[in-house]
Amino acid sequence: MALLITTKCINCDMCDPECPNEAITMGDEFYEINPDRCTECKGHYDKPTCQSVCPITNCIITDPEHIESDDELLEKFVTLQGLA
Repeated sequence: MALLITTKCINCDMCDPECPNEAITMGDEFYEINPDRCTECKGHYDKPTCQSVCPITNCIITDPEHIESDDELLEKFVTLQGLA
């Protein structure tokens, strides 16, 4: 599952530098997560770092439009890292 930054985002700039996959960028109004690059930090960390550093509760959630299994997320990690 890729993650999604909701409209609760206050653009605090905490999540962007924490993303190991460079999936987070500034959108038109607030930060956005590219679902093609988001692995929920699988392969890097035990839990998503963007959620860990976000000061707003439930601002970064599971993206219901991009549901993926742990295996799919790890496969994406391998591909993004050029390990495949």
